[in-house]
Amino acid sequence: MNHAVKEELVTGLKGRDFLALVDYTPAEVRYLLELGIDLKRRHKAGELYQPLRGKTLGMIFEKNSTRTRVSFEVGMYQLGGHALFLSRNDLQLGRGETVWDTGQVMSRYLDGIMIRTFAHKNVVELARGATVPVINGLTDLSHPCQAMADYQTILEEKGTLEGVKLAYVGDGNNMVHSLMMGAAKLGIHIAVATPEGYEPDTEVLEMSQEIAEQTGAKIEVLRDPKEAVSEADFIYTDVWASMGMEEEQELRLKAFKDYEVNAELVQYAKSDYRFLHCLPAHRGEEVSQEVIDGGHSIVFDQAENRLHAQKAIMAATM
Repeated sequence: MNHAVKEELVTGLKGRDFLALVDYTPAEVRYLLELGIDLKRRHKAGELYQPLRGKTLGMIFEKNSTRTRVSFEVGMYQLGGHALFLSRNDLQLGRGETVWDTGQVMSRYLDGIMIRTFAHKNVVELARGATVPVINGLTDLSHPCQAMADYQTILEEKGTLEGVKLAYVGDGNNMVHSLMMGAAKLGIHIAVATPEGYEPDTEVLEMSQEIAEQTGAKIEVLRDPKEAVSEADFIYTDVWASMGMEEEQELRLKAFKDYEVNAELVQYAKSDYRFLHCLPAHRGEEVSQEVIDGGHSIVFDQAENRLHAQKAIMAATM
């Protein structure tokens, strides 16, 4: 990447919201991945890099999380800033005060807002009201920070994204939406296998496929896990019942019974495949213990990259 192009990207990202990958160009997504890798290298080398010194990130959690809270809080600290944890009890978002007003008020105190919530419209409304960057830490529709960590892991593992095939087996959820959009932006082949009735959102799929036509990516939604996993470089899965779906647990266990990533299924992938999972995992449900705890699993490298990918997003936008 030449200096002028890089400068243009750096300038273009400042002050931007990070709500969904669809809002970012392929060049911007690649730049953020490379920045995440660079920030990781600097940190491992013991280099102090604090572009956010004196800045504060407000972290709104309507939905709890281990990785999201720890990675954003530590990330802000490493970048020289401060992170402020705000639970649903601290804010009463949209109940005591409108989401738009909350965005306006918090912008007067903070330099950035991260929100992890249920309805995607709340994030959009918060961003509309806020005058500082808003980062989507997860909604029912998408999980773009996790997808950035995932593609950083894939890039580190392979050294390139060219010719990579990613297979996703399981529920067509928010994770799949961000993975499909990321694949479309990065020119990756993604094959998603889901049972009937659990497919990804049609609009997100169509948008991803439209972008894929421009970038050379391939986005497939299939029924057969074996077909999806065939010759894959990476196999990805997620829990069958996400937070808030516990009452559907029994129904989902039946629907997904043939979608476990296990020793039998992974035989269809490339012999040097790597296993990915955004965690937390339910061993014996969506993945067998021998796969997630075996030699092909890189789930903890992937979890670590949440820190570095999010640092890149914060450093670039804030």
